[in-house]
Amino acid sequence: MKKKILIPLLIILLFVFTLFLIRLTSPREIDDVSPEILCEQKYLEKSDILWIIPKFNNKSISENKTWCQKILSLNKTLGLHGVYHEFEEFNTNRNQKYLQEGINIFEECFGFKPEMFKPPQLKISNENKKLIKGNNMKLKLNFNQLTHKVYHCDDSGTFPNWVVDLF
Repeated sequence: MKKKILIPLLIILLFVFTLFLIRLTSPREIDDVSPEILCEQKYLEKSDILWIIPKFNNKSISENKTWCQKILSLNKTLGLHGVYHEFEEFNTNRNQKYLQEGINIFEECFGFKPEMFKPPQLKISNENKKLIKGNNMKLKLNFNQLTHKVYHCDDSGTFPNWVVDLF
């Protein structure tokens, strides 16, 4: 009877330990980066990848050149995180014009087009997956979230930022 319990327990512990090591060595990320959302500097500095919201509260990041320069000066990898960051924004089918607005704002701010895309709440329809891939962006979803430490600017993720730091 002990073997029946011990083997699955060892497998679970091995999985958790392996996941811990993967998360420890993978690039750290921070979601919801926008001048409209308060973001602790220490999490911006700890993160290797910043997920940028191009237009939040109907304010375009490209209108705030000082902020754009500050983000660029951090010398981080930048990715597109929705367009307006509405609830399940990309779980509703969007067209090229909608996505292009976000791409254009991102490019006006940073001087280059985004190469990665992460939908808000990690929800995306199959049509939108095709749209993102058709715009030559790598799509990051749940597996990415599992294998990386991902902070949130407003500390609103599934786990608070201090817990993300631990595991």
